[in-house]
Amino acid sequence: MTDFTTIELERDPRGVATLWLNRPDKNNAFNAQMIRELILALDEVQADKGLRFLVLRGRGKHFSAGADLAWMQQSAALDYNANLSDARELAELMYNLHKLPIPTLAVVQGAAFGGAVGLVSCCDMAIGATDALFSLSEVRIGLAPAVISPFVVQAIGERAARRYALTAERFSGERARELGLLAECYPAAELDQACTDWVANLLLNSPQAMKATKDLLREVGSGVLTPALRRYTENAIARIRVSAEGQEGLGAFLDKRQPAWQEPHA
Repeated sequence: MTDFTTIELERDPRGVATLWLNRPDKNNAFNAQMIRELILALDEVQADKGLRFLVLRGRGKHFSAGADLAWMQQSAALDYNANLSDARELAELMYNLHKLPIPTLAVVQGAAFGGAVGLVSCCDMAIGATDALFSLSEVRIGLAPAVISPFVVQAIGERAARRYALTAERFSGERARELGLLAECYPAAELDQACTDWVANLLLNSPQAMKATKDLLREVGSGVLTPALRRYTENAIARIRVSAEGQEGLGAFLDKRQPAWQEPHA
């Protein structure tokens, strides 16, 4: 397992991975090192076939304040090609998180600004504190939320993305829930317990079925019906019915017992 400086990757015996942004003294702001370490950590997560899902969190008061000021100062002195290389690293992080085969859950407290909104948008699900603050703040400093924009649009829709990317307004956890960026929000003091409850609920589900469902929904996309999509969905259900976990789940349901994947965690 890789030793990291700006992040932590924890695994527990149940198959839950927790990836922590770990620069609390810098409000978990991104720099080139953190981006590279996050990419490496996601590679480790993807290679570990025993993991069932990933939780993304931030140590300290804030999830992430966005880009590190010192890193931005360094970037301002770089030429176009060097900035393009930086952008490609950030894009690799976002795309790798988005396409991770196992489900992902972001848990947000405090600030989630700039690229941090991108990280939340790349996760399959997100919960947060009611008083969390979100902002697509790039235009305030003469930049644009370029690399993260496809994921933000998918998360909150084109119209809302236009508003918040152009105004750089801050919005609360409650507003983030209304927009669909958060699935639920909770009082800050209850967020850890809510995370525990979400994890417990996900552990009830077949690991392979969650992966298959994530693949399925990626293929379905916006749900435009085509003959090819119909064939894909027919094959998808047939494959999972005859799979080991599909057989175990159906058998357990009919026998009125817990499926095997629940037994160690009941």
